[in-house]
Amino acid sequence: MATTRATQASVVALRFDGSALWAIDQTELPWRERQLELRTAEGVADAIRRLAIRGAPLIGVAAAYGIVVELARDPSRKTLDRACALLRDARPTAVNLSWAVDRVRLAVLADPESDPHATALREARRIEAEEEAASDAIANHGAEVLAGARRILTHCNTGALAAPGRGTALAVIAELAARGALEHVLATESRPLLQGARLTAYELAHLNIPHELIVDSAAAGLIAGGAVDAVIVGCDRVAANGDVANKVGTYGLALAASAAGIPFVVAGPTSTIDFATPDGAHIAIEERDPDEVRAAAGRPLTLPGTPARNPAFDVTPAGLITALVTERGTIRSPRAESLDALRPR
Repeated sequence: MATTRATQASVVALRFDGSALWAIDQTELPWRERQLELRTAEGVADAIRRLAIRGAPLIGVAAAYGIVVELARDPSRKTLDRACALLRDARPTAVNLSWAVDRVRLAVLADPESDPHATALREARRIEAEEEAASDAIANHGAEVLAGARRILTHCNTGALAAPGRGTALAVIAELAARGALEHVLATESRPLLQGARLTAYELAHLNIPHELIVDSAAAGLIAGGAVDAVIVGCDRVAANGDVANKVGTYGLALAASAAGIPFVVAGPTSTIDFATPDGAHIAIEERDPDEVRAAAGRPLTLPGTPARNPAFDVTPAGLITALVTERGTIRSPRAESLDALRPR
């Protein structure tokens, strides 16, 4: 079981220095910690598309700063509209992206007498601060929900590389570890791009949390065999009825947890709830390049041209979710009626 001690400070995936957005290129982790210097909306959008910046809350924050750096170059309405359209379209499934872009755009348009760049910067910083505070609250609420669960399985990456602060689901895990209530973590590799193997294991090592990496197909059997007490994941979009879109493979974990009678918990900020989407059937599922399935770490795995499908997400029905943990509290057995309490007023 890995217990590698962290060799440096907590991971900071994004930082804005006043003129440029700096981001860890997550496609190069864990082998190389390379910083991207982003000074245009196109540069930020490209980093989001190719998953150099990823994680639903984090891409929202990145997109907000993407508007800021573009308005620093040209504060015109035309530039604002172009930057917003470019960033909104970078990825289709995570609602945080459009949510953050719309917030910055509306803030600028609501204050036409002020400098658009300065207004956008204030709003972007506000969004980042809110998401960081949400991470802390989610960690505390989630630790209460999972009190007594000493062995936890998680999927994909939901830590500081996916959201400001300590993240979402991984923030809950980190809080349990800080309270001395955690024995170990099972992390799925998360094919095809191995966010669990490359990123979650990297973060758990930095946090000095005991963990083991497993192939995705081992998870159901280990859950059935009693290897874990609970499953916790993040989310990319929560529909108004409580259905959750998340990294592909999440639905299978929820089914396995239900069959084993253990909690299946989803953690995410309220910015991930999309009240305009009635249910999971209406969530657009991103289909990525099939070459991501046909290769691993850039090395071909199949014969050239082997047919492949590559949905990046799947949808877990609300009925399989034990609890949805947000910064505003925990919704147990989420449904449209209970989620309505979190609707913006």
